Amino acid sequence: MDLFEKLLQNRGPLGKHSKMAHGYLTFPKLEGEIGPYMEFKGKKILNWSLNNYLGLANHPEVRKVDADASAKFGLGYPMGARMMSGNSDYHEQLEAELSEFVGKEATYLLNFGYQGIMSAIDCLLDRHDVVVYDAESHACILDGLRMHIGKRFVFAHNDIAGLEKQLQRANKIVEETGGSIMVITEGVFGMSGNQGKLKEIVELKDRYSFRLLVDDAHGFGTMGKTGAGTGEAQGCQDGIDIYFSTFAKSMASIGAFISSDEQVIDYLRYNMRSQIFAKSLPMPLVIGALKRLELLRTKPELKDRLWEICTKLQSSLREKGFNIGTTSSPVTPVILKCDENQVAKLAIDLRENYRLFCSPVCYPVIPKGLIILRLIPTALHTESDIEITVKALEEIYVKLRNNEYISSEYAVL
Repeated sequence: MDLFEKLLQNRGPLGKHSKMAHGYLTFPKLEGEIGPYMEFKGKKILNWSLNNYLGLANHPEVRKVDADASAKFGLGYPMGARMMSGNSDYHEQLEAELSEFVGKEATYLLNFGYQGIMSAIDCLLDRHDVVVYDAESHACILDGLRMHIGKRFVFAHNDIAGLEKQLQRANKIVEETGGSIMVITEGVFGMSGNQGKLKEIVELKDRYSFRLLVDDAHGFGTMGKTGAGTGEAQGCQDGIDIYFSTFAKSMASIGAFISSDEQVIDYLRYNMRSQIFAKSLPMPLVIGALKRLELLRTKPELKDRLWEICTKLQSSLREKGFNIGTTSSPVTPVILKCDENQVAKLAIDLRENYRLFCSPVCYPVIPKGLIILRLIPTALHTESDIEITVKALEEIYVKLRNNEYISSEYAVL
């Protein structure tokens, strides 16, 4: 079969809806200043879909530093991969400050989070090694594991007993291969808001030999006393052997980093192909990240405000009887029973008639018959925003219960 013909015959679980959804439910265009209120299709809308946790995207100090650095250096400098010609004092300063903040010996800057963790997994493991990972790990972790040619075992989400069984299997294999074991989980799971059971995993090191890699994209800057992440929140940061996070969440920027022992980071610097053969992170992004990290350290009121809003939002939803799962982070999933053919009309109703923008998540990401309306609170949201949102969701719930989204039309895409 011709390659293009094959692609057209099977467009994928999301792509098959592209003609109907594109530009509205998928690839929507939010315009205006980044914040709780933006424009969608020319109308003001209350936005709960941006990972701008601490409100730094348009913070005046951040905007000034971004603008000044762009004016001074442009987006081209430094030119080339860091190993060859793209290193700078600013890159090394950011790495040093990140290491101190998360309590690790050394750090390596990465151009992107998704690409970065995939490449790190590929770099750290060889065919003799066994990797054991949480079933609800992010797609970037799963794609990294696809490149691993050794054994990989999955355990049910946050199931420590299941993890221990897989460690027993892994241990038998590495005794024969001479390989090593790596466990991978997340600090905060971005769909459910659950924290990974990091402390309990670390405690398993007393009985099993393995190294722990934690993807803390949603925990860095939001969790723990200082914002150093979920390991800090659970009192086990030292037990995390390899700590990974991205600038795309609490720092509202582009880039990522990985922190560990000095020798491990040195190994990654000289063996991680996605960084060796890719252009260095542009100077404005590096200097901008330095400023954002400074604000994380010196303005704890930003994180405090985020948690005020988060606590108010989640308690209000629970008081009204909504199922928000077992989230213990700012990620707030509103879980509703909803037939697949109702999802689009529900989302359209929310956006067109309630002027409420949040990300609807349905099958194949979650089981059939359910929808998650994922709300991401930020330090910039207000109590009034929460009241508006909870009232809208109450009305949406009544419409769902009365099957109005099966029989009614709310808007035309």
